[in-house]
Amino acid sequence: MRKIVAATAAVVLSAGLVSASPALAGGSKGEVDTTKLTKAVQVNGVLQHLRQLQTIANRNGGNRASGLPGYDASSAYVAKTLRAAGYTVRKQTFTFPFFAENGPATLTQLTPGEKTLETAVFTYSGSGSVTGTVVPTKDVVIPATPEPSSTSGCEASDFEAAPADPAIALVQRGTCDFGVKAANAKAAGYDAVIIFNEGNPERTELAVGTLGTPIDVPVVGLSYDDAVALVQDARSGGATARVTTDTVTDLERETHNLIADWPKRTKNDDQVVVVGAHLDSVPEGAGINDNGTGTAAILEIAEQMATTGYTKRAQRPVRFAFWGAEELGLLGSQHYVDTLSDANRSKIYANLNFDMLGSPNFVRLVYDGDGSAFGAAGPAGSGQIEKVFTDFFDGSGLETDPTAFDGRSDYGPFIQYGIPAGGLFSGADDVKTPEQAAIYGGTAGETLDQNYHSAADDITNINTTVLGQLSDGAAHATATLALSKKGLYGDAARAKVRTSAKKAPAVTQGPQAQR
Repeated sequence: MRKIVAATAAVVLSAGLVSASPALAGGSKGEVDTTKLTKAVQVNGVLQHLRQLQTIANRNGGNRASGLPGYDASSAYVAKTLRAAGYTVRKQTFTFPFFAENGPATLTQLTPGEKTLETAVFTYSGSGSVTGTVVPTKDVVIPATPEPSSTSGCEASDFEAAPADPAIALVQRGTCDFGVKAANAKAAGYDAVIIFNEGNPERTELAVGTLGTPIDVPVVGLSYDDAVALVQDARSGGATARVTTDTVTDLERETHNLIADWPKRTKNDDQVVVVGAHLDSVPEGAGINDNGTGTAAILEIAEQMATTGYTKRAQRPVRFAFWGAEELGLLGSQHYVDTLSDANRSKIYANLNFDMLGSPNFVRLVYDGDGSAFGAAGPAGSGQIEKVFTDFFDGSGLETDPTAFDGRSDYGPFIQYGIPAGGLFSGADDVKTPEQAAIYGGTAGETLDQNYHSAADDITNINTTVLGQLSDGAAHATATLALSKKGLYGDAARAKVRTSAKKAPAVTQGPQAQR
């Protein structure tokens, strides 16, 4: 997920989509009365599931990461709960390149003066210890420009020839994927790579992300401020440093998605609403906010849809999906969509995605499906899904903010194929603005989840107020899309969501493979 705020990316739409029609009315006074379901979905029910996920992590090395025992135990708990509620549950197994740290990365500047620098390893970094000369790329942009402009490391020509002794490339974030920069540095003869943040607004903190594919040299991150001093030292009289990483990569580890369907047929079986959340945590912690909250919310919604009878009245089927290996690049959801036949892919009516719903310093964020805030609209129908959410919260007297529809969570693979999508988010490491603090409370100038991707993302790392509000919003949207006779396109006569058989280019390689 979002360790660094992603650059806005244009969403490439597949050809053949039907035109958008007026949106569904949101709230319980709309075409679908969701009051019974939103009342049944209780924050206490969500918390009961979260406590179970925390217990599972406690018993399995402190995490629930894909490829490790905690994930399998989490999946077993979710599957048992869904089967008890009447759902048909199946595993979709796939292999993936597993990555984990055996110990934290370190970065120490040795000359001209010794000091320890805050760092973190990039996902799929190699393992090792390198002591050598620090060599910045030729084109680092210091001071940083107001808007992102650095192309550092994107071309082989950006690197000076590596010294004969061990050398460490110092590369600035910007323009191309982290993996491209690291691969170019290795090809130029460098033994380790430091990637520092670009320095534009919201791009100053410690840089970290994924390389997308494994590389056999250590790759670590650095903040912009620390990098400025290191660049100056390297250019004025030379600098040396020591980089250490202790990682493990297994290219063929197995994990799975968990897919649950209600067994009863509906009037429009060729219009499947996929409601998803990623089940895995990062290896560093239990992942209770990221993304135990999304998992627990849709599990509670699935249970209550069954007990309140909403599943019996559905106009179209709801499929609850719990994705594996999201934290390594949306791998589970990508596998699911890629392996569908063209015919079955065309039957996916919409995707709802719920990833982090209980951030302590929260903002109520709705994906910008119509592109009105960030300029990158989702496939036709995404704007209507956004309006389902915003109408619901407006009707509840709750303000919302838009969040970029940039493909950096599990809806990303769906929009690549032109499938409408939307969802909710309470925030990760974005910094709360004074304007947001005035609306939502909390603390301006602090991140929305200070424990994001850390061992401290545990059962204490939850704001129950926003968790309850966003769980209700998720329940409302799920029921609205499932029970509406008019549908997203205002057409009661089985309006299919048409998607191209050919996948559109990916927006990113994964949640942290950003530029």
